[in-house]
Amino acid sequence: MAEILIGTSGYDYNEWVGPVYPESTPKKAFLGVYGGMFPTVELNFSYYNMPKPENLAKMLVNGGPNLTFSIKAHQTLTHKIDAFKWENEAKTYLAALEPMLGEKRLEAVLFQFPYSFHYTPENRTYLDKLLKYFKDVPAAVEFRKSDWYTGKVIEGMKKRNIPLVSLDMPELKGLPPLMDVVTAPMAYVRFHGRNKEAWWGSNAHEQYNYLYSDKEIEAWVDRIQRIAEQTKRILVYFNNHAFGKAARNAQTLEKLLKKSGLINGMPPYPCPGLLTGSNKGRDYKGIIEIFGCPS
Repeated sequence: MAEILIGTSGYDYNEWVGPVYPESTPKKAFLGVYGGMFPTVELNFSYYNMPKPENLAKMLVNGGPNLTFSIKAHQTLTHKIDAFKWENEAKTYLAALEPMLGEKRLEAVLFQFPYSFHYTPENRTYLDKLLKYFKDVPAAVEFRKSDWYTGKVIEGMKKRNIPLVSLDMPELKGLPPLMDVVTAPMAYVRFHGRNKEAWWGSNAHEQYNYLYSDKEIEAWVDRIQRIAEQTKRILVYFNNHAFGKAARNAQTLEKLLKKSGLINGMPPYPCPGLLTGSNKGRDYKGIIEIFGCPS
C-alpha cells in the first residue's frame, strides 16, 4: 500500500495565528510549528518570487528534520511564458532547488498551468520541452483547462512517469473533470474547495475560501484507497487556505484515513492543546525547539 502524506498549500499566513498556530507564535516560527503538525508542505511563494537556494536551505532547518516539500513552479514557466527566456528562468529555478535535492526532501515541482493554457500544438511542444528540461527532478502537472484531459496526454504522462494531478474543485464548464488517473509511481492530489460562486472574478482569498464538510472529505477515502492500490506514494495538499480551513480539512482527512487503516497518523508531540476549535488537542514540536511550550 502507498505511503500517504497530507499537508497544505502554503503555511505562511498571518490569519492562521489563532485558528491554527497558537496566539504566541511569531512569524519566524510558523514553519517549525507547521512541521509539528504535518509531514509535508506545498510551497507557493515560488510562483510569485523566484526561489533562492539560501532561502530553501533555511526552510529545511526551520521546518525541522522530517518535513518534506513540494514547490510550485515560477510563473515564468507556467503563466507568463516567454519563448526566448523560459530556459534561463528554468535554469535559475533548478539551481535554487539544490539544497532540497541534496537533502532528499523535495517531493515534487508542481507545474500548475492556468485556464488560459489551452491544448494547442504550440503549448504541447512547450510542455514537452519543459518536462525534458526538468527530467532529473520529480515533477507533477496540473491543468486547469479540461481540453488537456485526453488519452494522448495521459499516455504521455505515463511514459514520462509524471503525475497528472487529481483535483477537487468546483464543477464548472471548462474546468477539469473529476477523475483520478495514476500516471506515475507517485500520485498528487490537490483540494481547491468548491466555491462555485467565487471561482470566477474574485480574488484568490475568496476563491479558495471554502470549508469542506466531513462528508465531502469522507467521500475521498475510497478514491484515495483506489489510488493507493496503484502507486507507491501519494501527496495530498489542501489549497483552501483562507482562515486556516486547509489545516482543519487536512487533519480531518488524516483522521479518516487513519480510521480506515490507510495511514498510521502523526506521532504525538510534547506541547499539547495548541489548536483551537475542532483542531483542539493537536500536539506540536517545532515551536518548542526555539521558544519552548507556550503557557
